[in-house]
Amino acid sequence: MDNIAGSKSSLTWAVHISVAALVFLWLFPTIGLFVSSFRTADQISSSGWWASLFPAEQTIQLRTGGGDAAVQEGDLWVVEGNLLVDHEDSPGTDVTLTRFGVSSRDVSAYAIGETAEFGDGAETVTLSANGDYRYTSTEEPGRRGQRVFITAEVPPEFTLGNYQTILFSGTGQDNMAKAFFNTLTVTVPATIIPIVVAAFAAYALAWMDFPGRALLIALVVALLVVPLQLALIPLLRLHLGIGIGKGYLGVWLAHTAFGLPLAIYLLRNYMVGLPRDIIENAKVDGATDFQIFTKIILPLSFPALASFAIFQFLWTWNDLLVAKVFLIDATGSTTVMTNQIVELLGTRGGNWEILATAAFVSIAVPLVVFFAMQRYLVRGLLAGSVK
Repeated sequence: MDNIAGSKSSLTWAVHISVAALVFLWLFPTIGLFVSSFRTADQISSSGWWASLFPAEQTIQLRTGGGDAAVQEGDLWVVEGNLLVDHEDSPGTDVTLTRFGVSSRDVSAYAIGETAEFGDGAETVTLSANGDYRYTSTEEPGRRGQRVFITAEVPPEFTLGNYQTILFSGTGQDNMAKAFFNTLTVTVPATIIPIVVAAFAAYALAWMDFPGRALLIALVVALLVVPLQLALIPLLRLHLGIGIGKGYLGVWLAHTAFGLPLAIYLLRNYMVGLPRDIIENAKVDGATDFQIFTKIILPLSFPALASFAIFQFLWTWNDLLVAKVFLIDATGSTTVMTNQIVELLGTRGGNWEILATAAFVSIAVPLVVFFAMQRYLVRGLLAGSVK
C-alpha cells in the first residue's frame, strides 16, 4: 500500500528531520555572525556567541597609581585607589572580581583580599572585592605604576559601536557605507538588464517560429557550461579596445553577459509551459507579438522572473572576481563590499567584532531579498519540468 499514489510515506519523519537539520545548519552561523556584530572585542575573545547572554570571565590588565599618587608613611611609599574606576580603560564597578595576579605568568595567583608581592618583596599590593587596592613600596614608585592582572566576571555587553565604526567612520578603510552604495549601484542594473534582455529572447525562442531557433536553443544550453574565468580576460580586452575600460558600464555588461544563458534557459522553459490556447486566442483577436508578450506572457511569467532575479542578485552582490577585473580602480572609489571585507582582513585581521559587523552588513540585503521572494524560487526552478 505504500506505493499507492496519494498515500503518506512512512519516511515523512525523516524528511522533516532532514529539513530541520539543514535549516539549523544554515541559521547557526548567520545568528552567530549577527550576535557577534553587537559584542565587544573582549567579549568575543572570552566566550562564544552562544554564551553572550551570560556573564563571562575575563582577564584584564590594569595599573596602580604612579609616583604622583604616592604618599610616604614612615619608611614606606603608599598608593591607594580603585582599579575598577581610576583609569579610562578600567572595566567599571559592574564586574565581580574573582582572582588577581602581578605576573603575566600567573594572572590568577592570589585570591581577593590577599597580599601579593612583587619580585623580592619590596613591593606589595592588596586588592579588595570592590576594587580598592593598597600598594606599598620601600622605594618611591615610578611614574607608570605597577601592572596588576585581575580576573573578573563581566556582565553581558552589547554595543552599536561596531556599526558606528563600519558605516560612519569617514573615508577610512573601515567605512562600509560607500562600498554598500557602490555594491547597490552594481547589483541593481546588473540584475534588471539581463532580465529584460532574456525575457524578450525567451519569448522568441518559445513562441516565435524562425530559421535556426533550435540551433540557438542548443547554443544557449552550451553556454551554461562555459567557465566564467575563461572569458574574463578576453572580455576585459574587448572593453578596453572599444573604450569602456574599467567602470560601472563595463561591470554591468559583464554580469549581463555571464547571466544571460541561465536567464534565457530558465525563462524559456517557463514560457513554453504556458497554455497555448491563450496565445492563439490573443493572435486571433489581432494582438501583436509585443502585446502578447507585455500583457500576457510577462504577468504569467512572474515566478520565473523572480526566481532568476534572486539568483542574479545574490550572485552579483556576493561577487568579487568580476568586480576585481572590471571595476576596481587604483583609487578605490568604486570598491564593492566583498573587496572592502578583503581589505579589512588585512588591516583589522584581529578585530573580530569589526569583521563580524562588516560581514553581516554585507549579507543583510541578500537575506531580505531571498526571504521576500523565496516563495517564487521553487516554482520558477521547476518550470517546464513536468508536462
